[in-house]
Amino acid sequence: MKRPSSKKKRKQHKWIACAPLHSRQGMMHSMLSDELKKKYGRNCIQVRKGDMIKVLRGSFRGVSGQVTGVNLKSLRVYVQGVTIKKADGTEVERPVHPSNLMITELFEEDKRRREVLTRNSKEAE
Repeated sequence: MKRPSSKKKRKQHKWIACAPLHSRQGMMHSMLSDELKKKYGRNCIQVRKGDMIKVLRGSFRGVSGQVTGVNLKSLRVYVQGVTIKKADGTEVERPVHPSNLMITELFEEDKRRREVLTRNSKEAE
């Protein structure tokens, strides 16, 4: 799906809301820490379950934890330790937008992710 050329907020929001899942996958990127930027030669990468992240914005700023889930439909990431208390007293994980996160450690056991990282590190050299 082609990104709209309009600057209108309404059209931008509609494009994101109506985007198919394979396009939303590309929207799930977070910035890398300085060490990872130097190591892999790129600024951001897609967030995956198992990554260690740090929250940079919002009421949970400074909290570090592991990604427990990624929701493409709502474009949110669930982080261990980022919880809110409901009215009945139960704690639930609060979803966070990936632009408010920084990846500090990568979960590299995925074959496709290793390919992406090695491909880009070769280009950086």
